[in-house]
Amino acid sequence: MSERVLVVDDEPIVREVLGRYLEREGFEVGTAADGEEAIERFADAPPDLVVLDLMMPKLDGAGVLSWIRRRAPTPVIMLTARGEETDRVVGLEMGADDYVTKPFSPREVVARVRAVLRRSGSDPGNGTIELGDLEVDPWSRLAALRGRRLTLTPKEFDLLHHFASNPRVVFSRTELLEELWDFAFDGDPSTVTVHVRRLREKIEDDPSHPRHLVTVWGVGYRFDP
Repeated sequence: MSERVLVVDDEPIVREVLGRYLEREGFEVGTAADGEEAIERFADAPPDLVVLDLMMPKLDGAGVLSWIRRRAPTPVIMLTARGEETDRVVGLEMGADDYVTKPFSPREVVARVRAVLRRSGSDPGNGTIELGDLEVDPWSRLAALRGRRLTLTPKEFDLLHHFASNPRVVFSRTELLEELWDFAFDGDPSTVTVHVRRLREKIEDDPSHPRHLVTVWGVGYRFDP
């Protein structure tokens, strides 16, 4: 069965071109011209991934992303205006999994869609990882802290699983981009910074003074069980 992608953008040409390229690659595509229509289509037939423009009428992309995150861990790729770093950071902090800046190559978007879907349904490896009070189950893509299930986006789970699979190993932001985002040639390291901060908020007792997901100054991050 084909994976379904919902493309949300108020520009008809963007919806048409991305839809054509995605369908050519075997995806089933739905489209929406504004935030309200996006929510209606998502509720009627939840997609496997959403390509979401931030700037839209009626309800902007941030509002749609917030609505999705309250209901599902569906992967979301944002479309942002070139140079609008603040928009990208806000979107990532809200739980977006990746972003593409306009103008973009449709082939790049398709590649990002494939990469994010592959990561969100990646090889589960060797089974559940237990590190102290933390449990990470790649088969079900669920994680729990002290028996309480964590609500993680697909990318947050990938990041946690990667760290938990490699305890006490230091990873630079570039290495994490290459491993988990499949792009380093134009990837913004702040993408990693935002996701680490969000993950700390969910696994640390005091995110401002983390005990587990620690910063190695001048190098990157390390996970201490």
